[in-house]
Amino acid sequence: MICPNCEYEFVAGITECPDCHIELVTKENFEGNLVNPEDWIVAFTSGSEIEIEMLKENLESAEIKTLILSQKDRNFPVAGDLSIIKLLIQKDDVEDALAIINDIQNSQQDEE
Repeated sequence: MICPNCEYEFVAGITECPDCHIELVTKENFEGNLVNPEDWIVAFTSGSEIEIEMLKENLESAEIKTLILSQKDRNFPVAGDLSIIKLLIQKDDVEDALAIINDIQNSQQDEE
């Protein structure tokens, strides 16, 4: 049995993590829910953290899982940072996610 939060492994008979206070899962269930890079694609790129975060919130409110991959180095701030931030979605959600992103982009253009 494994804690899905802290990933500690426990002996048979223990059903709850004593540190996290959540129910343990079997090793097979835990490994079946791991994030695999080949299951994700880049849906949107931007230089704006705010734009990516807002898109992420909109997609997650539609129950579409997202990941953010940022190449920004916060330890080396410079003016005119051109680092790219990527919004990734699972391949299974591509059609729905792109429709939401396009709707948001089109509504922003209409407002301008």
